[in-house]
Amino acid sequence: MNKNKLSTVLFYFSIILFIIAFNFAHNPPSGWYQQFLPFLNNRPLSDVTFLDSLTGYGITGNQSGGDTNYVIKTTNGGDNWFIINTIYRDLSRVRFINQNTGFVCGGFNAVGGIVIKTTNGGDNWFSLNASFANHFDDMFAPNEDTIWLTDDNGFNGGVFRTINGGANWILQYNSASFPPTRIYMINSEFGFYSYHTSRLFGTTDGGFNWIDIPGENGFIEMYFIDSLKGWKTIGDTMKFTTNGGINWMKQSIPSGGLISENVMSSFMNINKDTLWGCGGWVHYLGNEYRGILYRTTNQGMNWFYQIPDTSIHIASYEYINFFTKKYGWAYANYPNYITGIHAKTGGDTIFLNVKKLSNEIPLLFSLSQNYPNPFNPVTVINYQLIVSSYVKLKVFDISGKE
Repeated sequence: MNKNKLSTVLFYFSIILFIIAFNFAHNPPSGWYQQFLPFLNNRPLSDVTFLDSLTGYGITGNQSGGDTNYVIKTTNGGDNWFIINTIYRDLSRVRFINQNTGFVCGGFNAVGGIVIKTTNGGDNWFSLNASFANHFDDMFAPNEDTIWLTDDNGFNGGVFRTINGGANWILQYNSASFPPTRIYMINSEFGFYSYHTSRLFGTTDGGFNWIDIPGENGFIEMYFIDSLKGWKTIGDTMKFTTNGGINWMKQSIPSGGLISENVMSSFMNINKDTLWGCGGWVHYLGNEYRGILYRTTNQGMNWFYQIPDTSIHIASYEYINFFTKKYGWAYANYPNYITGIHAKTGGDTIFLNVKKLSNEIPLLFSLSQNYPNPFNPVTVINYQLIVSSYVKLKVFDISGKE
């Protein structure tokens, strides 16, 4: 078969697939399914982490005092959760360094800051000596002995560190003008703290001195794959560095079309190339919102998105976790209705960056000839719909393999 005939066959075969996908557009994808957390007295989820495909932990809190909060655990991949600790404090971060040892931090409620630790997977917890601050906003724990804490109180807050498992703490930095909210350490010497999302500070001497990085925003999430390459998000902007955070380059996340808000509230690396993120949403007719997930497989040079639910109406996702490229979770944050989604097969395989090209409504749906055609590493497929709907495009090789 020559190239022209092959192109014609592929084109009309694509039309058939397009019609099938259009007619069944509202069937839920098979990659994700919904999960529910127990009723937690209307307390919102403040952090969640998974250690493997089955074991995960979550905490509640909303940066205010006066309420009881909870530490929860799952042992079956999030299908069922149970309360393992009840604390009359606001909780902000949960970190585990292995299957048994983990930490939770928080504070307020007139008692002050709190750091609790478990050495048996959450069955029992004990408090570390950390009541010297009002509330710990963030925590970084690379090992059992070393723990970093931040308190954004400008008077008695700052960056705190212990190197003996919490027996003693050192106030390593305090700033009344730019108190720290988030902290991330690349190693024992190099790291960053964020003043909300407006300022970024770096250290090269283990946190004893911090330098304001000129003109650079802070971060909500940060992750480095080595001493040079890392990412950070401040919500509406994703940035990447290749020189250890001296310079940061903006990465474009999908926007336009149905996307109403292209924010990145949370992201996670699967490996040095692949990242997942969440935070944005699309807006449909009838004032309906649905959360979207982002993914890149080339270190963020190109970001694509997917709408992981067609029958699950979750308006947005705030926390995302992946244990491997197949096992992933994304959770919403409604105070009286904590829910999310879980994938065991890598989520949905369709990632589209759709751009709105025209306000004109087509009279018929159509699928145009792709270009270039088709013996190239990349091809463009244009199509038109007469109504707003989900679309699934599948590509097959000459042997019929998807």
